[in-house]
Amino acid sequence: MISRKIIYLIAAALIVGLTVVVTVIVDRSWTVGIPTVPSCDVYPIRGIDVSAHNGVIDFEAVAADSIDFVLIKATEGGDFKDRRFHRNIEAARRAGLAVGAYHFFRFDTSGYLQGLNFVNSIAGHQLDLPVVIDLEEYSNPRISSTEMIVRRLRDMIAHLERHGYRVMIYTNKDGYERFVKGRFEGIPLWLATFTPPPSEVTWRLWQYSHRGSVNGIDAKVDMNVFAGSRDAWQQLLDNRD
Repeated sequence: MISRKIIYLIAAALIVGLTVVVTVIVDRSWTVGIPTVPSCDVYPIRGIDVSAHNGVIDFEAVAADSIDFVLIKATEGGDFKDRRFHRNIEAARRAGLAVGAYHFFRFDTSGYLQGLNFVNSIAGHQLDLPVVIDLEEYSNPRISSTEMIVRRLRDMIAHLERHGYRVMIYTNKDGYERFVKGRFEGIPLWLATFTPPPSEVTWRLWQYSHRGSVNGIDAKVDMNVFAGSRDAWQQLLDNRD
């Protein structure tokens, strides 16, 4: 028969073990999803990306809050146009911000039609940054094959480049591994990750948070940094990247 002392020892060991497990779980719950905030000394150029979902924006207040650039949603798929794009881009330019435009890529629409939609919306606007294709699995059909998506993405890039636009791809780490790695090495990357980007991945912009606070915007906003110095940033703006 097991003595009462041994039972007590076993119980104590189980309690200690459970305490360690619970502590680890609680500790992880405080860190998962909490973004790393990049150092201003290392990444002095700061920016945001917005769409109609961010509501009416006071871009003068944004610019005064140490924000250097803004990327603004223009289109999605083959026919959707963001209702605030033209007002946003004009107001951001008046505030002295460097501006760019992005398109949400739909897996179920041809690349040519998406390129046509994007070009029709951004035509006539002065853009300081490469135009961006937002490539992510979220809200896209899961049944789409990687080969088909990559083909349509190539078609869209080709259409944009034929119209004289520089192109950048936005995606997260999963999207990079599935769609971009080894295929679009010549296209600059805008990477979304709450943790520091992998050292082996070359990126131009890093979206490090979806819940930033900036003067002039009532809701939470996406926060970004540029990978380089102010001199490198100016080279990008001067089309010398």
